[in-house]
Amino acid sequence: MNRTSARLAAIAPSATLAVDAKAKALQAAGEAVIGFGAGEPDFPTPDWIVEVAVEACRDPRNHKYTPATGLPELRAAIAAKTLRDSAVSYDPSQVLVTNGGKHAVFTAFAALLDPGDEVLLPAPYWTTYPEAVTLADGVPVVIDCPDTAGFKVTIEQLDAARTERTKALLFVSPSNPTGAVYTPDEVRAIGEWALANGVWVVTDEIYEHLVYGDAVFTSIAAQVPALVDQTVIINGVAKTYAMTGWRIGWMIGPKDIMQAAANFQSHATSNISNVSQRAAQAAVSGGLEDVARMREAYARRGVLMHRLLTAIPGITCLEPQGAFYCFPNVTGLLGRTYGGVTPTTSLELADVALEQAKVAIVPGEAFGAPGYARFSFATSDANIEEGIGRLAQWAAG
Repeated sequence: MNRTSARLAAIAPSATLAVDAKAKALQAAGEAVIGFGAGEPDFPTPDWIVEVAVEACRDPRNHKYTPATGLPELRAAIAAKTLRDSAVSYDPSQVLVTNGGKHAVFTAFAALLDPGDEVLLPAPYWTTYPEAVTLADGVPVVIDCPDTAGFKVTIEQLDAARTERTKALLFVSPSNPTGAVYTPDEVRAIGEWALANGVWVVTDEIYEHLVYGDAVFTSIAAQVPALVDQTVIINGVAKTYAMTGWRIGWMIGPKDIMQAAANFQSHATSNISNVSQRAAQAAVSGGLEDVARMREAYARRGVLMHRLLTAIPGITCLEPQGAFYCFPNVTGLLGRTYGGVTPTTSLELADVALEQAKVAIVPGEAFGAPGYARFSFATSDANIEEGIGRLAQWAAG
């Protein structure tokens, strides 16, 4: 008899966290590693948010159990913020506060899926998505969306992938890992397709404020209002407000789904950290000046990284429109010999680059896209110049 359940034994570890952990281990051993692996802002949480948390620590109300669904004040603030930023109106009772965005993703699929239900999953995808679907006894149906298509799924692909078991579509714009952003017309077409075919949409909007150039964030439920009754929105404070460690996310959806999700969470977590909730309430209720400052830095860094990457022979890369990632095609670097090693996959390439060039990237295999690699530009201009410079020198032999 196996000591570990089959359900959990089948889970693949997070590749992004694994790369980050290996890079940090090398750094701890004295190696000068440049890390482009973790999808985490390099900015501190704004001071005014931290001060709210400090005061919350001193308030005895926050030392006790609070509702499992989240603080009422925070749920109301999230509903107001969603109307402001996504142009969709929800009652606070339709908001469930979760332990970060990952928790919201898993809870959403736990609330929606029965065994064997299929979820359409355009690839490249964030590494956690298929695991969350599988843990909820669903079946991820991967749809390949290469760089030649702008990393975007088409209606024709959705039609071809849909079966009688299709329950939901996972829709993400701006995208992790590709940086792609769908146009309002593209978002509307996909929403109308989902509505016409009775397909739920789980939409991850966590990078909503990180769009660059002419790209705009568009919420699918706002573009197709009739879709609201079969849409679940995932979001959180991690990326927008540089609050990854505070672990506050949320899901929003129709009342019956949210009641099921709330019942589930009441047994899984009790309440989320009250101090973090108070900080999140301040963040989503406050101004966006700090967000604009960080977005300006990301925009500059994205242009810099894209320029340096595309100057390397063997690499092609679309310019990121959102999030904080470049996702280049690195197949032109495969089959070459570097320091006596000849990588033939992007997985092997990432490992060799870390060992020899001391540059940490995440291989495309982690995102259902072999032959690509994810580079986070949520780091300093100096790190980008040094890291991509090392990679260029290493690739040149």
